[in-house]
Amino acid sequence: MDQDLADVIDATRPDQLRALSHPLRNRILTSLDRDGATISQLANRLRINKGNVAHHLGVLVSAGLVRKGRTRTVRGGTEQYFQPVGRRVRFGTGPDGAPIRAMLATVADEIPPDDHLLNLRHLRLTANQAAALSDHLEKLITDLRPAGPRELEHGVIVGVWRKAE
Repeated sequence: MDQDLADVIDATRPDQLRALSHPLRNRILTSLDRDGATISQLANRLRINKGNVAHHLGVLVSAGLVRKGRTRTVRGGTEQYFQPVGRRVRFGTGPDGAPIRAMLATVADEIPPDDHLLNLRHLRLTANQAAALSDHLEKLITDLRPAGPRELEHGVIVGVWRKAE
């Protein structure tokens, strides 16, 4: 099932940036593994009601960030699985920086207080140095293949940006 996932999705369309501007949609997106999940599974995993999950999944599906997957029959009903479209989502700031703020808020909520490595460093770089660093980090992330499903899941944020004046 994993083989049909794109490696990276460039979320640049306005509907995609709006979809990524909500912290709950970021949580849903990062909660979906390659096998997908049903609305009930996501509601239990995220401890929110199914109506909220269904609404926000609809926005993610409409934006092309999530797709409908297989179905299964449960107690006479049918449950729909939802899958991410890609392994990674790469996106810009969007209107008023809302997608970045929502993603960073989501990440901040999932970092345990006792187990993390997070570095923030501001450097003076030439345009060529910034481009080379960005390319190097992109290659590092692209070339890193995930371990097996029994290993712990880790989050990785990679970014190079020009500091606001």
